[in-house]
Amino acid sequence: MPELEHPVSTGPVSLRPTQPAVDAVQRRTMTVLVIAQIIGTVGVGVAPSIGVRLAGAVTDSEAWAGLARTGSTLGAALVGLPLGNLAARRGRRVALATGWWTAAAGGLLLVAAAQWSMIVPLFAGLLLIGVGLAVSLQSRFAATDLAQPHQKARSLALVVWVGTLGSVLGPNLGAPGEVIGAGTGLTVYASAFLIAAVCLAIAGLIVFVWLRPDPLLFLGPGTPALPADSGDKQPGRIRKVIAELRVNQRGRVAVIAILTAQVVMVAIMTMTPVHIAHEGGSITIIGITISLHIAGMYGPSPLVGMLADRYGHRAAIVAGIGIFLASLLIGAAKPDNTGWIIGSLILLGIGWSFMNVAGSALFSLVVSAETRASSQGGVDALANLCGATAAFLSGPLLAATSFSVLSLLAVVTLIPLIAVLAGRPLTRRTR
Repeated sequence: MPELEHPVSTGPVSLRPTQPAVDAVQRRTMTVLVIAQIIGTVGVGVAPSIGVRLAGAVTDSEAWAGLARTGSTLGAALVGLPLGNLAARRGRRVALATGWWTAAAGGLLLVAAAQWSMIVPLFAGLLLIGVGLAVSLQSRFAATDLAQPHQKARSLALVVWVGTLGSVLGPNLGAPGEVIGAGTGLTVYASAFLIAAVCLAIAGLIVFVWLRPDPLLFLGPGTPALPADSGDKQPGRIRKVIAELRVNQRGRVAVIAILTAQVVMVAIMTMTPVHIAHEGGSITIIGITISLHIAGMYGPSPLVGMLADRYGHRAAIVAGIGIFLASLLIGAAKPDNTGWIIGSLILLGIGWSFMNVAGSALFSLVVSAETRASSQGGVDALANLCGATAAFLSGPLLAATSFSVLSLLAVVTLIPLIAVLAGRPLTRRTR
């Protein structure tokens, strides 16, 4: 891909890039993000299924198996805000490449953990590979940096959607892992994480080499794409984010929707592989179930983006709540039927897609340019922290009760969002 010159004058008067130049950089940005997202999410997709099974095998505990998902989501939570701050200071290219390469290092640690059943490298690796989830999430915001206002939701949804391929392939790396293991002597889990590490490293290389010009820095200081706080210290940025959410009602609604979707989805998805295995399901059935669930998460996103633009973000969020309720009630009523559980997981993914895409698009529209990159990273960090907490609690809850009870408890977590939506409505501008 040829380099595009930055069209800003080097003389005394700085000229704003023309719209055709901005559109050209946006097309190049989307191409790079799409390719990196597909390849990188192959590695990210390993943790929800193979990582959970590996943790169960190494620790020999169903309750501890939930910590596998906790480790990866906690890793995403810990780096969400730092990655946003790094983007504010150095641009999207440096932030995203750093994240992908950190996740690749985690994948290599998991190769050793899987091969020799080592607990410390297991959880350290899961923590680091979770950084890939944070990068995948922040890539969707990078897609909106140069997009025109009426195309931001579609650009965001496209990057979410293309992650479907990688995320669906990731949980099924056990099959190629067996082939690699036969030739290398590695276990099937070690081979799967080796593939994941290579994919994550390649994604980082693609972003670092070809995400030029940087979409966040292209327009220069004082423009909507570049946060005005990019030179501030981290505590100052955090205070600005908190201060804005206190007075930004639409921003709060968006954040609550994103957090609720993450908690409900992670709590159920984390323990479904453990539940299916307890019922006698094979690793193949588990892989198919998680793949269909992830397809439900990412596959409908372009349609969700268009529906949110046409009918409003509030309507899309309400639709997500309804789909979540259908999923959770099926899980509560038919916990022993694998077919129904698979259907429930598909609906769980679709419900997440509606709430996350609509909530993220709404947040991108209403948050100020001054705190944009930091706010986006902060929301992703908080969402993953909530997800990590849900994953941590779901293991002991499943061990102490049942899958039906876990599903009903997830229904309860929807109540605060329903209450917020039933109260003060969103304005017509953002619907």
